[in-house]
Amino acid sequence: MTKLLIHCATLIEAQTFINFLKLKQNNNLKNLPTNTIIFQDENSETILVVSGIGKERTFESLNFVYENFSITKAIHIGLASCCDSSIKIGSLFCTNKLLNNINFASITTVDIPLQTDEGLETLLVDGNANYFLDVTKNKSKDVFVFKIVSDYFELINPDENFIIPLIEDTYPKINRFF
Repeated sequence: MTKLLIHCATLIEAQTFINFLKLKQNNNLKNLPTNTIIFQDENSETILVVSGIGKERTFESLNFVYENFSITKAIHIGLASCCDSSIKIGSLFCTNKLLNNINFASITTVDIPLQTDEGLETLLVDGNANYFLDVTKNKSKDVFVFKIVSDYFELINPDENFIIPLIEDTYPKINRFF
């Protein structure tokens, strides 16, 4: 009986949570959507899904999870581009709730990465957050979207040596929501 869902778009974004929560990959699931990877703890209280980037992959992966597991709390964690270069790389934001000691910002979710922030009306941009909310908002009691600033629209395909420390630094701030 799973209660907590953690969603990440990429395996690199998920690695910190896999390590800290001691999650193991579940290779026994049938009809798992292509490119979806699922990890669980030994008590099946926590499930982490890596969906891939974009609307289709997010929808397929999350709908599979909700069809096969009982989820009461859903958390999305990932990187986002920021249009304000005065905001420090690694800054943590929640984009769907006002929380104590965590910044709040609005986010735009896009299918094709933006090259510039021209015309953008939100502080943050990513490829999954609003798709995650579309699926989870009526299916879980508690839903959180956490974003970590990774760039100012110039970073393409950052490597794990850059991403993992950013996410590890935010873990103490968000693990209380697990």
